[in-house]
Amino acid sequence: MSLENPFFDPLRFERKMPECAVVIFGANGDLTKRKLLPALYRLAYERRLSPGFAVVGISRTPMSDDQFRDKMRESVEKFLEDSPFDADIWDEFARHLYYMAGDVADPECYTRLARCLEEVQEKAKTGGNVLFYLSTQPSQYSEATLGIGKAGLAKGSGWRRLVVEKPFGHDLDSARKLSDDLHQVFQESDVYRIDHYLGKETVQNILAFRFGNGIFEPLWDRRYVNHVQITAAESIGVEGRGAYYQEAGALRDMIQNHLLQVMATIAMEPSATFQPDSVRDERSKLLRSIRTMKPDEVLRNTVAGQYGPARIGGEELKGFRQEPGVSPDSQTDTYAAATFLVENWRWAGVPFYIRTGKHLPKRVSEIAIEFHSAPHTMFGAGDGGAAPNLLILRIQPEEGISLKFLSKRPGAGMTLRNVSMDFNYGSSFGERSPSAYETLLLDAITGDATLYTRQDMVEASWAAVEPVLQVWHQQKFDFPNYPAGSWGPSASDAMLAKRGHVWRKP
Repeated sequence: MSLENPFFDPLRFERKMPECAVVIFGANGDLTKRKLLPALYRLAYERRLSPGFAVVGISRTPMSDDQFRDKMRESVEKFLEDSPFDADIWDEFARHLYYMAGDVADPECYTRLARCLEEVQEKAKTGGNVLFYLSTQPSQYSEATLGIGKAGLAKGSGWRRLVVEKPFGHDLDSARKLSDDLHQVFQESDVYRIDHYLGKETVQNILAFRFGNGIFEPLWDRRYVNHVQITAAESIGVEGRGAYYQEAGALRDMIQNHLLQVMATIAMEPSATFQPDSVRDERSKLLRSIRTMKPDEVLRNTVAGQYGPARIGGEELKGFRQEPGVSPDSQTDTYAAATFLVENWRWAGVPFYIRTGKHLPKRVSEIAIEFHSAPHTMFGAGDGGAAPNLLILRIQPEEGISLKFLSKRPGAGMTLRNVSMDFNYGSSFGERSPSAYETLLLDAITGDATLYTRQDMVEASWAAVEPVLQVWHQQKFDFPNYPAGSWGPSASDAMLAKRGHVWRKP
């Protein structure tokens, strides 16, 4: 590895990587330790960063640069996934890590940050480019952004961009207020609202699968698709985050933030070009086409759930209300399911079923597209001839695609059974897939906003779930209504049964 270019190999990288400093507010938090620093280290390991690169960490905890580097090394070694840890590469990478103690509520913090960035620009040759990353509590997003603006840090000799972690508000009004605050300092084109689901390889591959192949897109509408199921299941509970989760819930935490964006990617119209605004325009149009539920429709088309205690394999599992920091009569949803309808010509009448939950039987995220059954079966009843075709896009844990169809079983007679054609990322390409944060950090540094969420998309997704939140807020749920380790409340199965459908068991 060249000492002059320790992190950059122009022969291996498609995009020109600009110099920049990444300023992380909340650098002592879990996100930085578990995701951001491991992702940045991995980019350095693969020589995909510019030599003029630096990280400036900010949090309230007093630390020296060396103490910060040692702490981040422990985190990277612990949380680095599917990658080796190379001490020599780390030592070179760590030289580009800096730390500054500061409180986002203190104006002096930004004055000192301005001086720090000048020093870092001189040492690391970052070209005046700065990527501000808000990894703080959501309540501090506006405060930190306005502080950056008042100190004059939003403008400089290079570009300035802002990455904002979810949640983007807790309802439609707060999301608009947050955007207004961000726009006081940054233009919308410089605001990058990060959704790590959109950085996953399979979610990105939806676009390639649909629009890069001539045989699938003609089938991608109401004439051939019977319904779509989107599942994001977690096998664990709230894992000590009960106090935070009690204020969020599954509908806000997963469906509004992540799964509606996945749905938009599945159902969007093809864009004229693969350019950031063109792709995001089509995703935004789809989100705005989701039918707004009336109060009586909410009760028919949504289900809230909360896990209760259970005994599995000799282990006693707590219910949500027994978790630390959770109220004993909490009405927070740890499971949410909804039926969304899209009001456009392509998808009229096709239900999109979305579900997510804590303490379900397994950790799995997938999209299942069920096609209409053959209009007439010539093989007789009971031979499997009426089973529908199914296309499954696996987001995690093993990223890939499966197509299920009927085939004749060997032997006498015409007996059919379901078989699968499977594509697995790992075995097909023989190389490691980058983590979502690796992909999204690179995109932010290069100025590619294709996989980032725009203001109008955030508002459209809030508009889709806000009627549900309003009705749920007025309800008194009989929680808990599903035991930990099960697939959720029975009402969720009944919701699909009304249309003659059943949840797939991944």
